[in-house]
Amino acid sequence: MKDGRLSQHVLRCFPAAESPAASLRLVHTPRPAEPPRRPSCTPTSPAVAAAAAGSLGPRVFLPLGHEPGYDYPLLVWFPDLADDAPHFDLGRVMARVSLRNFVAVEAALGDADPHAAAWRAIERAESMASIHPQRVFLVGAGQGGTAALRVACRHADAFAGAASLGGRFPLDEGLFARLADVRRLPMLLTTSRDECDADPAAVERTLRVFHAAGGMLGMRIYPGRSPLSRTVLDDLNRWVMETAFGSPKVAAPTLVR
Repeated sequence: MKDGRLSQHVLRCFPAAESPAASLRLVHTPRPAEPPRRPSCTPTSPAVAAAAAGSLGPRVFLPLGHEPGYDYPLLVWFPDLADDAPHFDLGRVMARVSLRNFVAVEAALGDADPHAAAWRAIERAESMASIHPQRVFLVGAGQGGTAALRVACRHADAFAGAASLGGRFPLDEGLFARLADVRRLPMLLTTSRDECDADPAAVERTLRVFHAAGGMLGMRIYPGRSPLSRTVLDDLNRWVMETAFGSPKVAAPTLVR
């Protein structure tokens, strides 16, 4: 607690190598100092505007200074379909993630199968930009985050990673059937402190499942409630870049419980 506010921590699950009966290791590591905030803006470059006003199909975000010969990482966004979810604005969200690092596309879910929607979105992005085939990430907010994890685990060898911002991992759907592929898939799960306090058993169960499977899951808990806050999206940018281009060495963890 600092200045009357909850501090933000990163919660990681480290598979213990000593024995199957080893206790679960949960680690709280303080976040580094926040970088200076970018001014809030809405992308207005010709590349972004042209993508937003394109023909029928999933909406595509092209980065500022788009270089046609460069193979960009791709973020495939699954919006939250909950009745009370705010409208998903791909341009505004990507302005908070990064205006230059990625091509992004919104998967048109609705009543469509999320798996088919993901492939259609990827095809749409590939028709407008050069995409690195091994740097395609599925990302979603709320229920869209759960859908992103579901699709990624079903086709784990097709994606570089998956992130759910405020959506739970679907534990009871047999998503670890292809264990060898799923355990190599980096995943990010973000949630709020209120959600953890409301259902701590769900968080603990998720971490235990990944611990037992040897999966790569990073869980981050935030004091705020918005799954698409600037802080969350800044962290998403860093996580994708580290996953796509190589992450720095991690210091030895501290045992919490």
